[in-house]
Amino acid sequence: MYTYQNPVIRGYHPDPSICAVGNDYYITNSSFEFFPGVPLYHSRNLSNWELLGHCLTRETQLPLQGCPHSGGIYAPTIRYHQGTFYMTTTNVSSIKNFIVHTKDLAAGWSEPALVSQGGIDPSLFFDDDGKVYYTSTHVCEDGRGSIQMCRLDPSTGEKFTASKVISYGCGGCHPEGPHIYKKNGYYYLLLAEGGTEYGHHVSIQRSENVWGPYTPSPSNPLVFHQNLLGLNTIQAVGHGDMVEDANGNWWMVCLGIRQLPGNLLHNLGRETFLTPVKWDEAGWPYLPGGKSLSLNMEGPLPQPPTPRQETFRDDFTSCALNPEWTFIRNPVPGCWSLTENPGKLTLQGSASLSDPTVSPAFVGVRQQEHRLTAHTILTGPLKNGQRAGITAYYTADYHNEIYVRRMEERYFVGVNRRVHDLEAEVFCQEINYQGTICLRIDADETAYHFSYQMPGASGQEAASASVAGLCTEGTAYMTFTGTFIGLFTTGGTVAFDAFEMKNL
Repeated sequence: MYTYQNPVIRGYHPDPSICAVGNDYYITNSSFEFFPGVPLYHSRNLSNWELLGHCLTRETQLPLQGCPHSGGIYAPTIRYHQGTFYMTTTNVSSIKNFIVHTKDLAAGWSEPALVSQGGIDPSLFFDDDGKVYYTSTHVCEDGRGSIQMCRLDPSTGEKFTASKVISYGCGGCHPEGPHIYKKNGYYYLLLAEGGTEYGHHVSIQRSENVWGPYTPSPSNPLVFHQNLLGLNTIQAVGHGDMVEDANGNWWMVCLGIRQLPGNLLHNLGRETFLTPVKWDEAGWPYLPGGKSLSLNMEGPLPQPPTPRQETFRDDFTSCALNPEWTFIRNPVPGCWSLTENPGKLTLQGSASLSDPTVSPAFVGVRQQEHRLTAHTILTGPLKNGQRAGITAYYTADYHNEIYVRRMEERYFVGVNRRVHDLEAEVFCQEINYQGTICLRIDADETAYHFSYQMPGASGQEAASASVAGLCTEGTAYMTFTGTFIGLFTTGGTVAFDAFEMKNL
């Protein structure tokens, strides 16, 4: 038995799906309006996860033009069968349900095979007889939420049967996130219910026939935290997927949020959590510790956990962009470039971070912890009217940044805050800019603090902004993502010498 830390994948990584290939384990997550899409993680101990890249790396796989906040890619499922990986998901803003596949993760994934079955949260189940089943959500004519299924070819998306409702859930609202497993002659249907908020939970049903009828577990829900409001930092747990490891032990990954202390707010997004799963004498799964998860858990990991990596640094000396970097929608061709010697990341663009329909000149990494420090070295001249700097970004309507701004022949450091439809420059200081400046963000549970440092001088505080302004619960519309710490420019071209983000 080993002790490990939750969440196992920190920051905005919702709707986890997991599969095993021998001693190797893989997780995918939702990516919504961000590009590339569907991050792909690998582990051998189930506790430490390495980002390999993304399943959707081409615009032909992931068209996001005009994609609204929290549109785009919903709830992927990853499966492995007879030498091939399959990933199915929904682009709610474009091509709807589709499947991509590959035999070689390093070679990339296929073009999308469209599936005519509607709904969201699709999943694949490969039965022992070679038949492949496809599940997704469905809203019946009477308004009831349900799970539908068809049989298909996972390589082409061609349906072999009509779509049929197989479950109306286990009594909670919004049955979704369906996954089917087979064990000891039973087909188990795992579900997310309650909506992906504070009533979220995981339930399970089973049947002796893949088409049902499915009987709910007498111990449902399997995972549930709503009764622990104020008692457990982790809330809104749900959307699980299970896997059997190489030693015969079962595990579940699910999403959850870490609340800010003392309130019902979160800014890191929905994250990926891990829990051991046991099976009772009647053949039903259960969590060894009850129905709840904790930040420190114990379980029979396949290999011992290792210390977490707390610092992400990029000196931009590689010929390829680090996979942690993410764009907002499909990046404009030519909006970024790398030079190896000396290492620089160049961004070019004119779109504002506050424009909700386009892709600005922005690259960001997910904020992983409430407490962090991040800085960048900005170099080179700016055009008249241009801004360039570092931002804490949630959506086009919720972001805070510190930047250098040029007005005629004068340069200024500014801090901008955007909340709802209100935007203001809350700090402005003229500087003697000679082509190099360090811009910095320090974050804690209450505020983002912005500062800057000129070469040879001490750091100067600029302004701060409340963390509450970047929290999901405070947005004017429903959102499902989390905060990024990113680099940006508007109105010209700029180079960054380095970026570092350290969790504290």
